[in-house]
Amino acid sequence: MRMDPDDRPEVRELLAVAVAEARAGLAEGGIPIGAALFGPGGELLGRGHNRRVQDGDPSMHAETAAFRAAGRQRGYRRTTMVTTLSPCWYCSGLVRQFGIGRVVIGEAQTFAGGHDWLAEHGVEVILLDDPECVGLMRAFLADRPELWAEDIGEE
Repeated sequence: MRMDPDDRPEVRELLAVAVAEARAGLAEGGIPIGAALFGPGGELLGRGHNRRVQDGDPSMHAETAAFRAAGRQRGYRRTTMVTTLSPCWYCSGLVRQFGIGRVVIGEAQTFAGGHDWLAEHGVEVILLDDPECVGLMRAFLADRPELWAEDIGEE
């Protein structure tokens, strides 16, 4: 796992797409986690946010929404999944199952999912500890702890 200062401008631009998705999810009454899948040249393939509350679908996490929005790809090794929060085990499994090569994470202070596991299995992980991402989740956790517990299966 790394945080490379040379990558910061590039990954911050990618993260902005995921943050916009997180804000959209919060505005809809959902959980403020956003994600986006980018191709090898930085082209946006798909974006999405956690919609499990809005859709009544427990599998509609942000990474899943972005992955589905990207549609079918021939391969994923050279793609980058960008997410505002460390991916849970479910979403970490998606990254491994399809061989996504790089994951950029906005923050892992409020929730540490499977990013260490991903790094141990050859996925390039860039952890940013972005203050905006931390602030979004901390405010949400203070306002809706029961909804968060439900989302991560701790209800």
